[in-house]
Amino acid sequence: MELAFTPDEIAFQNEVRAFLAAHLTPDIKRSHALTPSVFSDPPVGNHWQKLLYAKGWAAPLWPKEYGGAGWTLAQRYIWEVESALAGAPSVTPMGLRMVGPVIMKFGTQAQKDFYLPRILKAEDYWCQGYSEPGSGSDLASLKTRAVRDGDHYVINGSKIWTTHAHYANRMFALVRTSDEGKKQDGISFILIDMDTPGISVRPILTIGGDHEVNQVFFDDVRVPVANRVGAEGQGWSYGKYLLEFERGGAMSSGRLRGALRHVEKIAAHYRDGERPLIEDPAISLRLSQVEIDIDALEMTELRIMSSLQTGQNPGSVSSSLAKLRNSEIKQAITSLAVDVLGEDALVWEPRRPLYELNEPLPLEEDAITALPEYLNGRAYTIFGGTSEVQRDIIAKVVIGL
Repeated sequence: MELAFTPDEIAFQNEVRAFLAAHLTPDIKRSHALTPSVFSDPPVGNHWQKLLYAKGWAAPLWPKEYGGAGWTLAQRYIWEVESALAGAPSVTPMGLRMVGPVIMKFGTQAQKDFYLPRILKAEDYWCQGYSEPGSGSDLASLKTRAVRDGDHYVINGSKIWTTHAHYANRMFALVRTSDEGKKQDGISFILIDMDTPGISVRPILTIGGDHEVNQVFFDDVRVPVANRVGAEGQGWSYGKYLLEFERGGAMSSGRLRGALRHVEKIAAHYRDGERPLIEDPAISLRLSQVEIDIDALEMTELRIMSSLQTGQNPGSVSSSLAKLRNSEIKQAITSLAVDVLGEDALVWEPRRPLYELNEPLPLEEDAITALPEYLNGRAYTIFGGTSEVQRDIIAKVVIGL
């Protein structure tokens, strides 16, 4: 990739900045800034996605034939960086970046015609039914069972740590359809309407104080066989394909850089005697170290995006490396933020969502999310595949261990 922008790319950058200036209102920016959890709440993220859809920019990675933006790698890079630095909300990846690519590659024409436009327009909100009690990193041991009964599957079991299941109207799930052969051979990929009788959702409050994840129970839930994606028993392969996009289908470096700028702003405000903390040598060194790590991750992500641009999928090693470093850098930024705040990091605001509170907050808005984000960020090296699993993949494929 040529890192010096062409005149056309500079023109596109100016178009992006003009769009953000016109549509990224102070309320939207504030709502995003005061959301300490992984994804923006649907009222915030979906509103932003609909604005992007109206512009034709909702799906940067999708092919144009499915309504994608049709951007070059440079345009994608410009969009990600400018959006992050402007404070735009993060749109949930469940539909656009995860189940959408699976449906495109393995779904029937009827599934493509029905689901893909609804994902683009933010008419459907998806959650991911992968992890189970006792089946997290060892996903092949999942026990949620789907038994064929005519034109339906009857599903029983439970999924856990299901992000935004309390908002979602649809779930993509891995379920066990057979016990024969290897554990992976008996798993199928199925699309489930969340309003189907027999589904119940139990909230789980995270250590950061957010209702972000849930446990979902299935009690004789009947799902049409037509909702299965691809062949029965091939769900493990489809799930691995999806994980490559989950772990490596986004450019996280822009948002990490935006988060680091936020910490720098706090460090410039807080003082150690007469000196702002940003001038403290220890703080300055840590800021520089994180900046270098973000630069290195950015190059890795550009390499992944280049593969996607030529029609390839990200690949397990690149995806694992991007996910691993994104998680570690995010935790480093949140740790630095609470260290800069010092005693103020102990101030706790339990109410959510923070952006809907009308009364004064116990800290300045720039600082109030630091502790919840730090606590929430402990899960970054766990969800989407633990850091230990990512290192195992890299060691096995690259080094041959």
